[in-house]
Amino acid sequence: MQRGIVLGIQIASAEGMPMETREQAHAVPGKGLEGDRYYLGTGHFSSMHGPSYEITLIEIEVIEALKRDYDYEMAPKESRRNIVTAGIALNHLVQQDFFVGEVLLRGRRLCEPCFHLANLTHHNALSGLIHRGGLRAQILTEGIIHVGDHLYLRES
Repeated sequence: MQRGIVLGIQIASAEGMPMETREQAHAVPGKGLEGDRYYLGTGHFSSMHGPSYEITLIEIEVIEALKRDYDYEMAPKESRRNIVTAGIALNHLVQQDFFVGEVLLRGRRLCEPCFHLANLTHHNALSGLIHRGGLRAQILTEGIIHVGDHLYLRES
């Protein structure tokens, strides 16, 4: 079974605000990560609502590939994703239930890059993140996510 690990957790209190690093975050079904812009309803896409906007994840391997393939060095916080992972292919978790530590999530859809992200970072981020910009997920159970937690598929 493929297992990943949480390398970083980050939230921002409002649209365009810098992402702040956390050692842990409280995940709340139907809301998001406590203190994050989508939990608070102050995110760029907050008007969209829905389970696809509760939590986002991105692979560190993708961030590293931006430097290698697009000559753009992006800090994990610049990705604007909540959870930075290593060792697991997030694209394979679309429509899958999986755990991040004690918290059960459901992968909803790919987190494709948008012009909002490009405006906050660099145009190369847009090209480099197409189809590998992360995963949008729904929070199914409440709990605390910690840096160092494992990610793994839910047993059927």
